[in-house]
Amino acid sequence: MTHWYHKQFSELLVDELHAILKLRQDVFIIEQQCIYPDIDEVDVLATHLFARAKVNGPICAYLRIIAPGIKFDEATIGRVLTHESERGTGLGRALMQQALKIMADQYPSQPIKISAQVYLEDFYKSLNFKTVSKPYDDDGIMHIDMLLS
Repeated sequence: MTHWYHKQFSELLVDELHAILKLRQDVFIIEQQCIYPDIDEVDVLATHLFARAKVNGPICAYLRIIAPGIKFDEATIGRVLTHESERGTGLGRALMQQALKIMADQYPSQPIKISAQVYLEDFYKSLNFKTVSKPYDDDGIMHIDMLLS
């Protein structure tokens, strides 16, 4: 059974913050071999959504929800990841569905814009996002902007 948590930055426990930052580092910097400043000023403004398979188990999925006007005019989702042991299980889809429910409550009737890695375009299209930009390089990885109206 997956246990879901969504918290503002100030609500995160120290061990939760450490686990989130470690997982983001493992996936985005080490695994994807992309040197970039992962920790940024957006973290303190975001809602952090994460999952654990067990109540006190390790974090197995994570993303951050960002209010309109911070990164884009629209609300956005970023730093979407699942632990490598959970990939292919449907947890990434469940993570996005949880985020979209939260955002429907926080930002009703607002569009959601994301900057997605190109190889995940079909995944996001399956969640009704539409591609709204040409591919562009973001820290050495090709991305596209996608919009959910």
